[in-house]
Amino acid sequence: MTEMLAFLQKGGPAIWAITALSVVTLTLILWKVWRLVAAGAWAGARAEKAVALWQAGERDAAHAAVAGRAGLRARLVRAAMAALSGGMGQAAAREETTRVARALLAEARSGLRALELISVIAPLLGLLGTVLGMIEAFQMLESAGSQADPAALAGGIWEALLTTAAGMAVAIPASMALSWFESVVDAARHDMEDLATRLFVAEAG
Repeated sequence: MTEMLAFLQKGGPAIWAITALSVVTLTLILWKVWRLVAAGAWAGARAEKAVALWQAGERDAAHAAVAGRAGLRARLVRAAMAALSGGMGQAAAREETTRVARALLAEARSGLRALELISVIAPLLGLLGTVLGMIEAFQMLESAGSQADPAALAGGIWEALLTTAAGMAVAIPASMALSWFESVVDAARHDMEDLATRLFVAEAG
């Protein structure tokens, strides 16, 4: 703990801000994983079964297959089947299904903008801390004049560079998590489009 406090003190205000960002980043990643699991982002078997039953003409069984399911795909299939069964016509049913799909995808993407912002801000904070530290080190060099100690200058520079390293250490995991979450949402979007299309094609046939 003492070493950690010494590290934070050497980095100055920028390192404290980056440390706070690291806590926010970890919390946000864990929250997002939990949200995606709760939303069934990786669950699609029930939706596939419901679509197959719908294509086979077993409408009641198709409705029962996704009844009460919380997964993104199951919720979209349930909404699409309800729209198709509601007698509103193909065009209106398609619009209603699109509306539900957009809402589900917006829900799945919640929190991603914050991760994107962190991945941009963290290295900039690190760079700011380094620049401020370098300014301070060279001010000390100027004050010392011909009596300047190269070792002291080197120490000031490496302490300033700590903030750049810390900023990158936060930005890299945030960027990796963001890319992964986006790939999960894109996969869900593709599956939802495919499932909805198959339902409408079966209804039209």
